[in-house]
Amino acid sequence: MALTQPEPGGVLQEGAGPRTASLRGTLATTACMETLQVGYLHAVAAAAGCSLSQPFPDNGIDWHVSHGAPDHVVDDEVTIKVQLKATYQIPPRPAGATFAFTLDNEHLVKLARSPVAVHKILVVMLVPRERDQWLAAGHDRLDLRHCCYWTNLAGHPVTGRRRTTVRIPTTRIFDDRALCEIMTRVGSGGTP
Repeated sequence: MALTQPEPGGVLQEGAGPRTASLRGTLATTACMETLQVGYLHAVAAAAGCSLSQPFPDNGIDWHVSHGAPDHVVDDEVTIKVQLKATYQIPPRPAGATFAFTLDNEHLVKLARSPVAVHKILVVMLVPRERDQWLAAGHDRLDLRHCCYWTNLAGHPVTGRRRTTVRIPTTRIFDDRALCEIMTRVGSGGTP
């Protein structure tokens, strides 16, 4: 059986030929989505020059991200808390200025608390439904699909009985530049 090879420039191109079905493990899709979004966060933090720590035990916040820079005013190193979520129910490149994402009220209350000593953001990853579409590797890059978006929910009201729908701005793509900008604002005494 011949496997489809990467294009000379790197990644497999759309329509470049059939992708062969791979024997994937039996781990639940939601568990695999969690692992994928952690990999995305690690890549972004590495490119931004940030360190990561995972609280143990987890008290509703997945990660602490710290950024040291001599230009920070409040401290030489600032930290934010990050809650990760992932879904395959929202298509890539959502139309409009925002997309809807539903949170359990318990999570929202934790993320919406204000004022806080350490700011929190929600990072939502949109992934393809099929795992074999999550990433493509080539000689010069690794593409993760589709994208993470971030928002600061401080002060957001709980509106549902058990769950509340929040709006995630499509302009807030979570990448290394966005993380550096967030940390610069927090390091200046502002909000994410």
